[in-house]
Amino acid sequence: METVETIETGNEHTQNRYWGRVTVIDEGERYKINRIELKPGHHISTQMHYHRSEHWVVVSGTAKVICDRQETILMQKQSTYVPMNTPHRVENPGVIPLVMIEIQNGEYLGEDDIIRFPHDADDEDQ
Repeated sequence: METVETIETGNEHTQNRYWGRVTVIDEGERYKINRIELKPGHHISTQMHYHRSEHWVVVSGTAKVICDRQETILMQKQSTYVPMNTPHRVENPGVIPLVMIEIQNGEYLGEDDIIRFPHDADDEDQ
């Protein structure tokens, strides 16, 4: 199982993972804004959510997004929308870190609304 290191500074907290890090920038009752940094050659597991959608904006690097089995390459200043109940995954195929802003929106944003798919069971990136 992966060790997760949490660092809190002011109103932000960062979780370091083997694939990169997630920093919570802001959150409210029905939204959460994260800064996600993904190391080159790494990915976040294929997952979906029943109670939230997500919008990803690439700040730097290149994102390979697989959303409902459709593959898209996004570069700096480009974005994509991930609807509720849709399997999705992001990968960093590049040689520099991928930095993106993730906006979660929905009636429930808890970590227990992350459904990970079994073909990624060996990826300890929870």
